[in-house]
Amino acid sequence: MNTHERRNRPAGVDVLVIDDEEDIREVLELSLLRMGLACDTAGTVADARRLLAEKTYRLCLTDMRLPDGDGLELVAHIQAHAPGLPVAVVTAFGSIETAIRALKCGAFDFVTKPVELKALRELVSHALKLQTDATPASGAGGATRTLIGGSPALEHLRAQIAKLARNQAPVFIQGESGTGKEVIARLIHDLGPRASAPFVPVNCGAIPPELMESEFFGHRKGAFTGAVFDKDGLFQAARGGTLFLDEVADLPLAMQVKLLRAIQERAVRPVGAHAEESVDVRILSASHRDLAQLVADGKFRQDLYFRINVITLRVPPLRERPEDIPELAAHILARLAERDGVPPHRLAPDAVAALKQHPFPGNVRELENLLERACALCEGDEIGAGDVDLHPTEGIAQPFCAFGAADTFVADPDADATEDGEDERVRILRTLDETRWNRSESARRLGMTLRQLRYRLQKWGME
Repeated sequence: MNTHERRNRPAGVDVLVIDDEEDIREVLELSLLRMGLACDTAGTVADARRLLAEKTYRLCLTDMRLPDGDGLELVAHIQAHAPGLPVAVVTAFGSIETAIRALKCGAFDFVTKPVELKALRELVSHALKLQTDATPASGAGGATRTLIGGSPALEHLRAQIAKLARNQAPVFIQGESGTGKEVIARLIHDLGPRASAPFVPVNCGAIPPELMESEFFGHRKGAFTGAVFDKDGLFQAARGGTLFLDEVADLPLAMQVKLLRAIQERAVRPVGAHAEESVDVRILSASHRDLAQLVADGKFRQDLYFRINVITLRVPPLRERPEDIPELAAHILARLAERDGVPPHRLAPDAVAALKQHPFPGNVRELENLLERACALCEGDEIGAGDVDLHPTEGIAQPFCAFGAADTFVADPDADATEDGEDERVRILRTLDETRWNRSESARRLGMTLRQLRYRLQKWGME
């Protein structure tokens, strides 16, 4: 870097660059200067610690291998002494395992050598959007209010969400059906630096296998019969934002291979295209199933499992936080009243007590269905215990729980259950017709969970 460029660097220091190779330090510094960012540089861990003690930075960019230590030491040091400072690591090409270790230690993101200017710009852009003095509209004060309740379990979950929103590590959200995994994924997105970019959710179990590659990566005109124009995929739609892979365990093995490459290389190749195109997305995924067991059974790739499961976020089921039920129920009742244009119902004390004792295998979704039915059937504006139909759950297949809880559940909630002498589809459709397509009531009469009923309707193309 020449004297003129050093003399005309912007006021203040934005980025600390740490690398033991002087030419790489100069290349990174020049690239950042062209982005309007001032830099300090260091060649050792000791020099970096001294600068971090003397000055305040907005971003730290460190190499993994240094003469007196490694980048992971600096990540741990910054986490302990400057937790609000995003730190990104520079790793050798192909060292994904090293990058994953850094992310688990608290690194914001990583970039591989040789550093491409576009990748560097994207990383820096996201990092600098992280502000410790975030406004309520974009920070925890606004978005986390969509998590209803004040139980210790929920407060812990809020704290984890706020922390995970500040980095770019892939997060796997593990929770039973109905616990609100997509709501949590949206919160991580909304509280992070990608909040102004798209959040694209996709149900991996709802896409036909033959269309998956085109749906995820897009296609070019003429790539196959019916491809009459170029089409972007889900990765392109989420560019700059977050791609949420719901029920990722339902991906077939062939698609898992292609998804792994897209995540590792941060690039996709549309069907019919000759070259890959880079995509800047953060991957969040979720499932109610035990991925580790699926890996052991050979139904889910181990390398993909480790790539999307850099950080696991466990969502507590409703039965573990019964103290949240009154506030959650009041919120649901208010929303139902607003939808229907009527005064809100209220829960009688005996109804609250009954709900707190219920195990809620369907979690928040089941609570919503119970309250909606109670609103429709109760007399007056107060819902009593007799208006809340808490039918027994013994013998009904329930969502998988992988958390070591005292109560164990059947692993496959979607297993078909047919009766001899009567076609199941006819039986279900007749019950739905009798209840005027009230799915909660139909599921109760049929002796199955609402999720099982929805699964069958979706399978028959009638959801």
